Amino acid sequence: MTMTLPERFDGEADLDDFLSTPDDALKKDLAELDGDIMVIGVGGKMGPTLARMAKRAAPDKRIIGVARFTEPDLKAKLEACGVETIAADLLDRAQVAALPKAKNIIFMAGRKFGSTGSEELTWAMNGYAPALVAEHFTTSRIVAYSTICVYPFAPVAHGGSREEDPVAPPGEYAMSCVARERIFQHFSKTLGTPGLLFRLSYAIDMRYGVLHDLGMKVLAGETVDVSMGHVNVIWQGDACSQSLRALRHVTVPAEPLNVSGPETISIRWLAEEFGKRFNRKVDIIGEEAPTAWIANTARAIQHFGYPRVPLAQLIDWQADWLLRGLSSLGKATHFEVRTGTY
Repeated sequence: MTMTLPERFDGEADLDDFLSTPDDALKKDLAELDGDIMVIGVGGKMGPTLARMAKRAAPDKRIIGVARFTEPDLKAKLEACGVETIAADLLDRAQVAALPKAKNIIFMAGRKFGSTGSEELTWAMNGYAPALVAEHFTTSRIVAYSTICVYPFAPVAHGGSREEDPVAPPGEYAMSCVARERIFQHFSKTLGTPGLLFRLSYAIDMRYGVLHDLGMKVLAGETVDVSMGHVNVIWQGDACSQSLRALRHVTVPAEPLNVSGPETISIRWLAEEFGKRFNRKVDIIGEEAPTAWIANTARAIQHFGYPRVPLAQLIDWQADWLLRGLSSLGKATHFEVRTGTY
């Protein structure tokens, strides 16, 4: 069954409902997956969407969300959707050791923004916390969220980084993400824990993301720098669905999988598309670098098919959302940064 795409979203409640709507392929995969699902790091930008989607796709499974729950009301909102919650500090060995042994783990915890000046905390969250989790969940399937940023910049003309390409990123944040991957791979190899490294590139929610950031600049008449000239993006609902379905594609040792939309998108073109929708002239500076953080997603498409929501629809939705002045998380992606410093 093909999911009908709405023309627009009435507001946050409508957006959250559609974001967390599972497709038939996800329902089928989770029906064939044994065991319950624990989402570690459920308090991040994507975690609530993923947990709600998992519960809607597999209502008979226990879906457990783990986080510190510093955001007001998130715990209660998840529980109202049927998601069980556990408050835990992932840097506390005893608290991690007390977590129930779920058969399936989606690991989403990590730290990026604010890394400069607190590099040691970034390394602890992205390296030490995964070690504690990997030591505890030795018999679970683990899909660990990672990032396109573990690669060096790839030549745009070559179609993006592939899973077999070497990792050699700029900046301490991205290096700590390599540490996270290596920790999970080490425990997968030594303990036989099946896993998958989910290298995600720019999930799109109307309240944040590359399209939100770029659309805001165009709408406000701000200058758009195209030095980081190209990106990939994917609808957040598609990214969440694919990460849950990835539980059926884990291996020993854990291997990476690039996940994003299939298009290599020009930032210049994207800004001009927003300009058309806003009836604004776009002020562009800079020249496109020949390299960017872009991914070849052929392997993910082979597993999951093409994303449900096409790029043109994402742009239309984003433009409409911004024109109506609807909510923003106020968290910039900094997709244009080429130094790796956040």
